[in-house]
Amino acid sequence: MRVLFTVSSWSTHYSTMIAVGWAAQAMGHEVRVLCPASETTTVSNTGLIPVPVLDGVDIVTSNRLEYYREAAEGRWRYPWLPLHPLTGEPLRSLDEFDLAAYRRTVEPELAARAARGFDAAVEYARRWRPDVVLHDPTSLEGLLAARVIGVPALLCLWGPVGTHEPEHRRIVPTDISGSFTRHGVGEFSLDLITHVVDPCPTAVAPPVGGERVPLRYVPYNGCAPEPDWLHDAPGRPRVCIAWSTALSTMSGPNSYLLPELISSLDGLDLEVVVTATAADVAALGAVPAGIRVLERMPLRLLLPGCAAIVHHGGSGNTMTALVSGAPQLPITFTTETTVTAERLHAAGVGIHLQGDLADRQQVRDAVQTLVSDPGYRTRAGEVRDEIRLRPTPVDLVTNLEKLAGR
Repeated sequence: MRVLFTVSSWSTHYSTMIAVGWAAQAMGHEVRVLCPASETTTVSNTGLIPVPVLDGVDIVTSNRLEYYREAAEGRWRYPWLPLHPLTGEPLRSLDEFDLAAYRRTVEPELAARAARGFDAAVEYARRWRPDVVLHDPTSLEGLLAARVIGVPALLCLWGPVGTHEPEHRRIVPTDISGSFTRHGVGEFSLDLITHVVDPCPTAVAPPVGGERVPLRYVPYNGCAPEPDWLHDAPGRPRVCIAWSTALSTMSGPNSYLLPELISSLDGLDLEVVVTATAADVAALGAVPAGIRVLERMPLRLLLPGCAAIVHHGGSGNTMTALVSGAPQLPITFTTETTVTAERLHAAGVGIHLQGDLADRQQVRDAVQTLVSDPGYRTRAGEVRDEIRLRPTPVDLVTNLEKLAGR
């Protein structure tokens, strides 16, 4: 069987799909990953074969545009303005970005680039003839290619936000290039999504359309040597701080809370472990005694021994924590991460704080509650145990074989 993946320009959007690719290859199937050129190295590092032919609006620009629309429509909840969608500079006034001019002059070129990516995906699918196609929610090229050549397509969610959320929470983009119509499959709509691979346990399962295909989430957070101290029993509860390395590029400098979070937990009877990029580690400078700072430590190694994790509500942190059974404190700055955090809170596995309202005392109180209240740990353990009973990536590939055989 030939399995084709298409992925977006943001690596956490396709992290769910990596283990499925491994399983397919281990079972003797051929796997290819259509991706933007920017993802070539990242895909290669996972052990899968990239085909860098996709193009279009990058995820950073797309998210900044959405945040600008939220502000223009009065839905932006923060006391500061969003970033300029194209330059990334903080706006002093919404008038500094001319949305009408963008739609006249910039969007047509981006639509043309997206069209070239859609065409490349269809052309590759016609030549390589995959038996099944999987794609992330923001990579609709896979859906179109599958429709054109008449094979099954499955959308793979990255976390607890689904395909059929209310309009203001939508993560599936529209087809600004008109490629679905141009290739003869009709105008794009969510009704074209017939199968959704959902890695979420029942407690945080999002709304989807079509058939929900369950999957056990297998974390992929990169690789690093395992430190000697990792399996030592900590004398105090171990708490992880994992902050997004790119949140500020989309949500602005006010969303960069790493130094404040470290300061908030300083002095508590906790073992605090921070994992960050090399640039963020260097920018931190000296940290309080007793704070352990690590460079890109994979969360799947670190979290099983943690009593709690503090993070920004991103899907990778959220899902890895759920798999590990660690209670969570998401502190959020975007609509998507807020939805995720609300579902974690409702499931009883975490406490949610809005990023613009969270102060030092609130963070300290929330972490101490997560660590001291056994209910959070118990509930997180129950959700972890449910995840372990879900179909594995091997089970999914077996189902793909049956789906392709029909």
